[in-house]
Amino acid sequence: MRHGDTELNSAQRYWGQTDVELSATGYRQAEKLSERLAAEKINTIYSSDLRRALITANIIASRHQLDVITCAELREINFGELEGLTFGEISQLHPEVAKLWAERSPKLEYPGGESLDEFNSRVSKFLDIMKQHVAEATILIVAHSGVLRTLICQLLGIGLQYRWQFRLGFASLSILETYPQGAILSLLNDVSHLKGVGD
Repeated sequence: MRHGDTELNSAQRYWGQTDVELSATGYRQAEKLSERLAAEKINTIYSSDLRRALITANIIASRHQLDVITCAELREINFGELEGLTFGEISQLHPEVAKLWAERSPKLEYPGGESLDEFNSRVSKFLDIMKQHVAEATILIVAHSGVLRTLICQLLGIGLQYRWQFRLGFASLSILETYPQGAILSLLNDVSHLKGVGD
């Protein structure tokens, strides 16, 4: 699942590894997500070590008597000099980066931050952690849009260029069932539990 909404206008601005806080709405979203998952069997909870994800994960974990395991591999991409900017501001300050971004180019590299290749490699290391669990385990991952879209592509065995075609809203729930033959995406970007929050 993706973390709840954050402060600092995160719907419009790109906050990668900047450690922004959950907003009041984000806390309510996390509580709703926690209520939804209260009766579900969860064996292990992993989270990005950035506060917006970790707080969301801890709210859910409190109903399951589980400790949250933090993983730096699950941090959002490092936007470097673009952290906190809108796409319009990026287009003015770094038109060449904005062009590659708009083209969904695999050569995209954020000045002072990560390249897409570095990001993909980092996120893929988390799959090695997942393989240590028994097949029947239910693993909850609380992270960021870019990370989760990348993990979905990696688990489904589809090209990473398709990550841009998945929309994952704040506090959304997606479910993948994993098998030796591959993964099945059975739920994507479900936010039905958020009805009435932030209206």
